[in-house]
Amino acid sequence: MNEIISKAKQRGQEQNLPYAGAVTPEEAHLLLQADSQIVLVDVRTNAERDWVGRVNINEEQHKTVQWSLYPGGTPNPDFMTQLQSVIADQNTTILFLCRSGVRSRHGAKLATENGYTACFDILQGFEGDKDAHGHRKTVGGWCSADLPWLGA
Repeated sequence: MNEIISKAKQRGQEQNLPYAGAVTPEEAHLLLQADSQIVLVDVRTNAERDWVGRVNINEEQHKTVQWSLYPGGTPNPDFMTQLQSVIADQNTTILFLCRSGVRSRHGAKLATENGYTACFDILQGFEGDKDAHGHRKTVGGWCSADLPWLGA
């Protein structure tokens, strides 16, 4: 586990990230299995989780705080308040997840700016990038890595 965290922190330093670092979906899954104190925060909208699917991990390690709201995609003005209500300890290792790895970066950055000390982005997100046909879940991401998830 320490090797994964070290590698994630190294990625963060190499890429000059404004949070602790970044993990691959596979690394995220290994960390979650190895340490029950690590928490995954899914920042996708409730609609995305309902219609596309969600990670299938220990429920105590899986929190949801929308970065933006559906419909409309407006920023969630209560993001930090909601994050603080589900993760009070600012030293908790948090793995942020979104669809493709953009909103999760924003969540990790904002949490870090507000005192959280161990925020990591899950690279490629839940669905990954679009393939040649414009479809997701086949190029990168949690689903493509064949990690446990529940379909809609």
